[in-house]
Amino acid sequence: PLFKYGEIRKPTPTKGLLYPRESETREVRSLDGMWRLVKSNPKDPLQGVREKWFANSLRMSGRKVIPMPVPASYNDIATTNSLRDHVGTVWYERILFVPRLWQGSVRTWLRFGSVHYSAVVWINGKNATSHSIGHLPFEVDISGLLDFGGENRLTVMCDNRLGNRTIPQGSVYQAPTDKGTVPVQSYTFDFFNYAGIHRSVHLYTTPLLHISDVEVSTKYSGDGMGRIDYRLWLDASQAAKDTLPTHLMVQLKDRDGLVVAQQINRAVFNGSLLVPNAKPWWPYLMNSDPGYLYDLQFELFVASNNVEEGSTLQDAYRLPVGIRSLSWSNQSLLLNGIPLYLRGFGRHEDSDIRGKGLDNALLARDFNLLKWIGANAYRTSHYPYSEESMQFADEQGIMIIDECPAVNIDIFEPQLLEQHMSSLEQLIHRDRNHPSVIAWSVANEPRSTKQAALKYFEVLVNYTRSIAQGRPLTAAINASPSTCHLAQFLDIVGFNRYNSWYQNSGRTDMIVDLLTEEAQSWRDKFGKPVIQFEYGGDTMEGMHSVSSLIPPLSFLLTSNCNALQLPAFIWSEEYQVQLFSKHFRAFDDLRERMWFIGEFVWNFADFRTAQTITRVGGNKKGVFTRNRQPKEVAQILRKRYFALAHELDRCTLPKDLDVYISRPSTHSRHNEL
Repeated sequence: PLFKYGEIRKPTPTKGLLYPRESETREVRSLDGMWRLVKSNPKDPLQGVREKWFANSLRMSGRKVIPMPVPASYNDIATTNSLRDHVGTVWYERILFVPRLWQGSVRTWLRFGSVHYSAVVWINGKNATSHSIGHLPFEVDISGLLDFGGENRLTVMCDNRLGNRTIPQGSVYQAPTDKGTVPVQSYTFDFFNYAGIHRSVHLYTTPLLHISDVEVSTKYSGDGMGRIDYRLWLDASQAAKDTLPTHLMVQLKDRDGLVVAQQINRAVFNGSLLVPNAKPWWPYLMNSDPGYLYDLQFELFVASNNVEEGSTLQDAYRLPVGIRSLSWSNQSLLLNGIPLYLRGFGRHEDSDIRGKGLDNALLARDFNLLKWIGANAYRTSHYPYSEESMQFADEQGIMIIDECPAVNIDIFEPQLLEQHMSSLEQLIHRDRNHPSVIAWSVANEPRSTKQAALKYFEVLVNYTRSIAQGRPLTAAINASPSTCHLAQFLDIVGFNRYNSWYQNSGRTDMIVDLLTEEAQSWRDKFGKPVIQFEYGGDTMEGMHSVSSLIPPLSFLLTSNCNALQLPAFIWSEEYQVQLFSKHFRAFDDLRERMWFIGEFVWNFADFRTAQTITRVGGNKKGVFTRNRQPKEVAQILRKRYFALAHELDRCTLPKDLDVYISRPSTHSRHNEL
């Protein structure tokens, strides 16, 4: 059906939500750890609301209480499929204490990094806040709900159900089982619908009058001059309405702590800093010192009660900032005036046991692997990743295509458009200050061939461009150039195509021509830079091309049963190598046309999906296994990515890129007659 969007409501602009950072005026406490969890009856998900489980300890609910780590998905923590496959609500609870010293003197905030999909929060039985759309943060001032110096009960109801108007979409239907009818969640996206409190929970304080939000943008010129434009917002509790700011001190410090620029503002809370001989933010392997960050410090002063002192420090907040320029044309994407060629991955936040839960050890491992393999970018497929991962990308010089949770969207209702716009608004507000973010992705594989998609995406992209904070817009499209209604509105055209996998399975001789012709078609139709965001094939770790004969048991017991056999066959590690190699040839042909600006493998690592007959333990297209060990293809991809970096940016090649094989002998053979 076709819909009209004249009456849609644009999202209310997000306020605040600065990442919690300690300072002279702020305290931050983590609420991560072991919480308690109760699973609702799937047939009656709102029972707990009716019976007011939030009014008392969850032990009073009469249902089984289990310990649950936060952050983590709850699905894989227990040993039963009833929790893994649960559809509906679960309830979290923990006890916390708040110091008496915080009462009246500061504001106390509760902040969630992400709860999937929707959440309702109570403090001591009183409603505090609610939020929907997972993968994004939310917070609330709970000063008026706390018992300072006493015990406080924090209760969260988490609902994982998806519908036609959620981002992403899904549907719940009733299915008969041996134990009666139960709700089943269906969805078309190809990753497991993990749920729970996925990211850290913080309790933090601010002064009664405080810096509530910061926005920065930067420029870098060829003569070495850096510029930082900034804007601040202030927020005051009722008790601080009469507090008058006297001035704002802004200082920019380099990595060694030296002040390289400063400014004092009176009565205004925006300005610009000029930084001579600035050290720009560069991506990994484009410079010998990638990911250079300055420390931007804001200090807010107010009139002091002591006349002799004049003014006193009211609030302080520090923000890491990378100085760089970003621009684009119909031909290329440029950073600091240099055309970019992106080489990287689509990824997932996914691992054993913890699901999509934040894990700093895993985060460090992933970035070490990204650098080991020579990647310089990835797409946050298919949702916003943790704030901690964005900070790590800034520090490591890894560029990000930042994607909202709109995957496989269909049935383009106005209510869906409002949610879609809200997800992008929240994402852009959260990540606008990160130098690593070089583009916003508005969707992954939407049903963009449908006529209803035309007006839907025109409205969506026009809105997103109005808040895009100096980044181009893109999307990962699996339609064809002749039928897609989305690509015309984008700044960069991205497409997903699985030649020799979903199309022409097993035929690696049907890659180069098909791929180059399709990329050229996207270029000819829309005249924009083009990226391939997804290509690849499922590969079972340790599986090699199998012969038609079954080896005898004695061979299996005494020999390496994974020994290489040729020719390559689908699902084997050899086949993945051949498939990649043919794509490399096509990419090199396309690179010479200048408007082809990036190649992204699907996927960085194997990941969990819903149970289907086409997924053996999940999606196996990873270059690395789910526990982050390399498959055979990782070695040739590493050689390619470093070869590209050396060609384009003259980076130094790793000494271990090639293994020792042989060297020419000083004694050569000769025939004697």
